[in-house]
Amino acid sequence: MAFHEVRFPANLSFGSVGGPERRTDVVTLANGFEERNTPWANARRRYDAGVGLRSLDDIADLIAFFEARQGQLFGFRWKDWADFKSCQPSGVVEVTVHTAEEGDVFGWSAVVEPHTYTASARCIEKTEDICIKGSDLTSLFEQNPRMGYIVMRNLSSAVSSRLTDTRQKLTTLMAPAKSGE
Repeated sequence: MAFHEVRFPANLSFGSVGGPERRTDVVTLANGFEERNTPWANARRRYDAGVGLRSLDDIADLIAFFEARQGQLFGFRWKDWADFKSCQPSGVVEVTVHTAEEGDVFGWSAVVEPHTYTASARCIEKTEDICIKGSDLTSLFEQNPRMGYIVMRNLSSAVSSRLTDTRQKLTTLMAPAKSGE
């Protein structure tokens, strides 16, 4: 088999659909029974990277990659994002995105619709925190809209800062994937 020791660009394969497939020939015999046979010892993988294309530059990169492989003449490596985990599929990997410091807020889902928690927190050293029931805080904001405005303005600043930090960390984590590593 002709093979190029190069991996398909990870920034294009991310978000692709596909996976293992098998070829099975089924022959129905004269007596109605079936005989089954497979010419392949192992499953083969088939993917559609079209959903990973986000710009005209991505399309140009895709075309250049396949031109270098002369279409289907040469095989290449593929990063299977669904099979690229450091534990069992049911396992949990903990990733720390933000370490709260003195004065930081967390748990704002209690006052922000749809009131869905998107993260968890755990103390890594002795900590004093203030817990306020979300409905009590919302009632206080309704009674004193100026206070509600100030708290929500500060909260939105904290959320924006964390989203920026998260984006930067994810960009750093994904950097090897973009370079094809």
